[in-house]
Amino acid sequence: MEQLNHLLFTWINATPASPKWLLSVAFILANDMILIVPVTIAALWLWGEHQKMAFQREVVSKTVIALLFAMACAKTLSVVFPHPRPFMESFGYTFLQHSADSSFPSDHGTAIFTFALAFLFWHRLWSGALFLLLGLGIAWSRVYVGVHWPLDMLGAFLVALLGCLFSQLLWNLFGTPMSLRLEKLYHACFAIPIRKGWVRG
Repeated sequence: MEQLNHLLFTWINATPASPKWLLSVAFILANDMILIVPVTIAALWLWGEHQKMAFQREVVSKTVIALLFAMACAKTLSVVFPHPRPFMESFGYTFLQHSADSSFPSDHGTAIFTFALAFLFWHRLWSGALFLLLGLGIAWSRVYVGVHWPLDMLGAFLVALLGCLFSQLLWNLFGTPMSLRLEKLYHACFAIPIRKGWVRG
């Protein structure tokens, strides 16, 4: 597996001869595009057509549960099975500053793949496919700039699947009471913005 990891990394990793424009694209994907996760979650919860709000908030709730579980699993795996990043092994080329912590599985990969799979399963096929395409771009970029191994991203995808499975099982058991409590908490915390019409009630 390590030989495969090294081989795939060598194929993907940028070099000093790589095009500057491609490195710029990779930097944006590797650093900034993950922000689409919290922005989309907030937007779906706060705004939308009145008749669609219940559906949107259910998607948001299940997505957040999946993210929390997946990220907790990723952190646990990184502690139990620590794996050095490529630059910690002086392997390949690194174009992005990163702390020398465990690489497996990728936190960025876990977050974006969990988000994408959640939308694929619970929102719309087209939105899930778009976010999954973005997830592949982020995964590629993190390897391209030299801070992750390809198998870190495969591990992230599998953890993301586990997160979505856990969320669906939990929702099947406790979805209705959780939904009611979240709505009550939201109305208590956002009473003024709701009353002023800035966000949906």
